[in-house]
Amino acid sequence: MRRTHAAVAAIGAAVALVASACASNSDSSGTTEVTSLDSDTKVTITMWTGQTADAEALLEKLAGEYESDHPNVTIDASSGASTTDDILTKLQTGFASGEYPDIAYAFGNWASQLGASGRTLDISDQVNAAGSGWEEFPEAARATAEVDGAIIGMPAVVDNLGLMYNTKLFDEAGLDYPTNDWSWDDFRTAAKALTDPSRNQYGTAYPVSNTEDTTWRFWPQLWQNGGDVLDDSGQPAFNSDAGVQALELWREMANDDKSVYLDQNGEKYSPSFAAGNIGMIISGPWVLFDLKQANTPYGVTFLPGTDGNHQTISGPDLWVLLDHDDSARAAAAYDFVNWLTSPAQDVRWNVEYGNLPLRASAAQTPEFQQYVETYPGAETFFKNLQNATTPRPTVVGYNDMSLAVAQAISRVLLANADPQEELDKAAEAHASRCSRRLSITTGGTG
Repeated sequence: MRRTHAAVAAIGAAVALVASACASNSDSSGTTEVTSLDSDTKVTITMWTGQTADAEALLEKLAGEYESDHPNVTIDASSGASTTDDILTKLQTGFASGEYPDIAYAFGNWASQLGASGRTLDISDQVNAAGSGWEEFPEAARATAEVDGAIIGMPAVVDNLGLMYNTKLFDEAGLDYPTNDWSWDDFRTAAKALTDPSRNQYGTAYPVSNTEDTTWRFWPQLWQNGGDVLDDSGQPAFNSDAGVQALELWREMANDDKSVYLDQNGEKYSPSFAAGNIGMIISGPWVLFDLKQANTPYGVTFLPGTDGNHQTISGPDLWVLLDHDDSARAAAAYDFVNWLTSPAQDVRWNVEYGNLPLRASAAQTPEFQQYVETYPGAETFFKNLQNATTPRPTVVGYNDMSLAVAQAISRVLLANADPQEELDKAAEAHASRCSRRLSITTGGTG
């Protein structure tokens, strides 16, 4: 898209993205064919890493090593924006002006928005080729990278949610430690037993910050109960009996048992757990470093399950590849990202910073063995990736829908509201928003 006025182009792109939030997406990836890297062709590519400080420096160092092995390739690497959150806005502005990178770090829930831009490369042929190692990435991460049949990037970070518990508090309460076979009834019983108002101690916690941190903790129980976020036509399905049952459990724990610390800004529950004021939290491997620093006595298991189903959720981030109508740049961008996500480099990037390895084969490396020794519970989180089988929906309207669901969860937990009514409101808000947006994009009055 090339317009003389960048603001007009940006508005047009935004309308197109909004429309696709409520209608089926089209195949809108770029058309440049991704070929093998030609060692005789000089090429320069740009990369927005989305990282700060030491992490950015390490990625630039790795890019330098790649350049040494591929002297025809120059990689202009930078953070791209002051925060990772700002990259999406900067990309959308760049799409309008024609100034955007070849590779960009992206949160997984941006995938459809980026795919709908018409600026992404389709690397399906490359990753589906024999020997690519694509199948070694977790299933949810692979699904997140796929938009309307096109694979627009490769996983950059993988994680998942598990159950973390304070062994000292369990010992003091005379309780057996959680196991990978726990049910949600087991979880509720332990949370109630661990709660001690006289010590300002809670059995567990839930972030009611009206953000994705609120919503994505709800999805695994929805899936375990046999429900789904959207139905086959793309309409909300989270207000089914499966969703209501999941939210009702938390309503009872928060309002009847008083066993849930409700964190309204989402920033206090992890430090409180580390300090020994909360018995159990549902969280991920990113807190292991903080727990080690705080000398917290802890253990890690899979999420509690429903009828033996311990499905969890993964929030994969991506290296998205972008199209500049230049086959040499496309080839270099893919070759570098494929190299960066291979086990030899991944253990020096993700594992060094306390993240899980991207590919299954990385678990055999000495670096991963050192990682699991340094951070107890890391191996459990790695195994838990097998339980992350369902991705969050890759639809453009996901962020708005997530906000509506988060608000519903918060009202139920904080105000003892009715789960069915609140989830219905969230579903209706999403449908109404889609109706208004489609009316705008088709020229109706709404």
